[in-house]
Amino acid sequence: MYSVSIIVPTFNEADNIVATLRPLQTLRQQGYEIIIADGGSNDGTIELARPLADRVINAGKGRARQMNSGAQQAHGDALLFLHADTLLPDNAIELIQANLQTKPWGRFDVQLSGKQPLLKIIALMMNWRSRLSGIASGDQAIFIKRTLFESIGGYADIPLMEDIDISKRLKQHSHPACIKTKLTTSSRRWEQNGIVKTIFLMWRLRLAYFFGARPEQLARRYR
Repeated sequence: MYSVSIIVPTFNEADNIVATLRPLQTLRQQGYEIIIADGGSNDGTIELARPLADRVINAGKGRARQMNSGAQQAHGDALLFLHADTLLPDNAIELIQANLQTKPWGRFDVQLSGKQPLLKIIALMMNWRSRLSGIASGDQAIFIKRTLFESIGGYADIPLMEDIDISKRLKQHSHPACIKTKLTTSSRRWEQNGIVKTIFLMWRLRLAYFFGARPEQLARRYR
């Protein structure tokens, strides 16, 4: 079976990090490592995460850069990139190990944490879009065999769309394993900024990226 390193990029995630890491402690006891790759948090994230992780590293700001730094520190045969506001299903590692027998990379289906009915539709669309396109989002907890991750050069050091970029390069090797078991990711982005407004923003950004817009320009629009 593949050993799995869980890499969590963080930046000011004090409100979420304990809830994300606490359920993973059983995995730590079984020998699976958790690496926090922090981007310069100043809200207590590091202090909260340190007792719940094997390593906490200061990777410099930028999610792609943080995930690459975490991967460099990892010892596992496979790398699982988990957002700090995302909860894995209880049998996540077993599912990853089983799917890596036939595919070198993959992701989970997602459900959003909020109660708004529209959020269920958003999650359904995310899962089907990913299944049809072979493109995974970071919210879906991308996992990759270490050898493949290293052979393609890891994540591109770009400020946005790093998940789409790496998915496109990984697709040249294999369509992703699409695990139907759902993880739960926070709906705060949609709820804080408006669900419909956020949907249109994300689609505009993706469309602009498809037609060649630079990630640096898209990041400014996203913020």
